Amino acid sequence: MKRIFRTFTGILMGAMVLTACGGESTGSGSSSNALSLYSGVSEDAEKEAIEEIAVAFTEETGISVDVNFPGTGYEDQMRVRMASNDLPDLFDTHGWAINRYGEYTADLSDMDWVEYFDEAMAPILRDEEGKVYAFPINQAKDGIMYNATLLDEYGIELPTTFDEWVDAMETVKGKSDGEVTPLWIPGSNQYTIAQVLDQLSTPLLVTDENNNFEEELLDGSFDWSNYTPLAEFLKGLQEQGLLNTDVLTASEAQRIELMAQNKIAFAFAGGAFGPAVTELNPDIQVGTIPVPAYWEGDEPSWIGGERNTFAVFKDSEKLDEAKQFIEFLAQPENAKKLAEAASLPAGITNVETENYYTEFYDKWAHIQIQPYFDRVYLPSGMWDVYATTGQELLADTLTAEQVSAEMESEYLRLRNQ
Repeated sequence: MKRIFRTFTGILMGAMVLTACGGESTGSGSSSNALSLYSGVSEDAEKEAIEEIAVAFTEETGISVDVNFPGTGYEDQMRVRMASNDLPDLFDTHGWAINRYGEYTADLSDMDWVEYFDEAMAPILRDEEGKVYAFPINQAKDGIMYNATLLDEYGIELPTTFDEWVDAMETVKGKSDGEVTPLWIPGSNQYTIAQVLDQLSTPLLVTDENNNFEEELLDGSFDWSNYTPLAEFLKGLQEQGLLNTDVLTASEAQRIELMAQNKIAFAFAGGAFGPAVTELNPDIQVGTIPVPAYWEGDEPSWIGGERNTFAVFKDSEKLDEAKQFIEFLAQPENAKKLAEAASLPAGITNVETENYYTEFYDKWAHIQIQPYFDRVYLPSGMWDVYATTGQELLADTLTAEQVSAEMESEYLRLRNQ
């Protein structure tokens, strides 16, 4: 279907389709006068939605858009282009609008859509002076994906605490005679381990009023021995046989297929995961729950904020045209299309979406959204440290205490850069 779509848009708009830098470039008019647009999205449905809106924008305005999806090479390309102050006219800040890309982005605060700015996005999209750094095309609301069909069959209540979550995983392991993996992590991509640790850091270190280390994390005085229980928790799951035995070699491509085969109970995955599973096996419903509470008396948390965005390069020679494209994206029908393609809530408040997870988001609507831990409390570069230390922990080359020591060392080093 995607190939047919691209052929159609190529005929309609004279677009060029090419492969470069490990990613894709498609255009509603790939000329030297086109707006250059780079996005970090990876799912086909999201790519197609962006491409279709770019074509519609060209049809309406006559302004062509060269759409690029570099895939896994996105961050490397952006770092190179930041170093030379030569960014695309429009680009995805993917969670780092202020801390990484802030000095390169134009202020969007005077645009019409800002009237519908979601305050939940403020910590990572707007600064104290009121500058708005990017337009959010969707809003992350991350928790833990689960096999709703399986949990219902086993009579397992949805967990709201770490202890209840472990109990649920133990029940899955016992009732399935080990045939179902309680928590499946595709650790061959070390960043999937980072995602787990990042999401679980919030209930451990932020949300409980008696165990809140926000000030210490922000001023650099945090005692990293307080992080050790999280490393111990993850290692404990492995030692209890609650993780997939191939956690260090398993690939993301396997996750959808195994869930569709009823072989996984819990997973950390993006919004496109559930629809992909159900497409393979309509009898399997994937649900999502907020991240359980670590401390007694605390509540679960959604982890989220900015997922994908478009910012405007402040030194773009086509600044006005780029802002015009942002306003086009913010039109309710376009914003709805972009958000639903990712099976996520919209990034602005005047757009309501219907997606695969709507019933689950509605069920947990009372739960607060907390920003991604590393984006607020850690210096740039710590995502890699999460990944490498987590992988080494599961490979038995670092103990939980050594993980915390390495996290502290890199935290202090990166803060001082």
